[in-house]
Amino acid sequence: MLLDRTSRTVTLTTAGTVLLAEGRAAVDAVDAAERRTRRAARSSTGRPDLVLVTKASASRELLAKLLDAYAAEPGAVPVDVILCGPAEQERLLRGRADVALLHRPFDSAAGFHTEELSTEGQVVVLPAGHPLTARPHVYLADITGLPGLPLPRWPDSDGSYPPGPGPRVRDHAQLLQLVALGRACAVSPESCRDQLPADLAAVPVLDAPPVTTVIAWPPQSRSRAVADLVRTATRL
Repeated sequence: MLLDRTSRTVTLTTAGTVLLAEGRAAVDAVDAAERRTRRAARSSTGRPDLVLVTKASASRELLAKLLDAYAAEPGAVPVDVILCGPAEQERLLRGRADVALLHRPFDSAAGFHTEELSTEGQVVVLPAGHPLTARPHVYLADITGLPGLPLPRWPDSDGSYPPGPGPRVRDHAQLLQLVALGRACAVSPESCRDQLPADLAAVPVLDAPPVTTVIAWPPQSRSRAVADLVRTATRL
């Protein structure tokens, strides 16, 4: 009897997980269809929009320059910017978005056309005054397992978190607050320096892999607006 109840519980849990995944997929499909309808309506008036997705807080300066430069181009259309969380760009680029800013090696560009825009090193973000902030640079071995300041855990594309001692984080603002509270450290692209408050400090990590920002779009795209935006991005 106990075995039968356990089996039924596992079956119900599995079915619930499947239904939840299918429900999310259905919502995404409806959302994408609604957006395509709105864009078709705008297109009929001669003003179609362009949807660009990027992680919130990532490539901030590059994004601002890109939007300004594209807006100055003849025939530029309105750009709808979606700021998303980690690991969400790929799903959005397959549905709602026309183009995305991705960051290798963190983001996968598999199945998309891409153009490289910039490459930068990485830094470790620490509470201001931490002993490591007095160094001109550090190595990954210096910060892996740092007492009291574990590296954070970001969600995978399915929403689950990898195992580990670090705190679970969902966005950049949450991460910076945890670092400021002395609960974590973080390895981020060097451009994050411009966004750090006074209670945080950044130190270059010499052996961290470089981060390459790319602009990506679906291979089936035939949009002139996408082509113009990509062309503008590669000129910056």
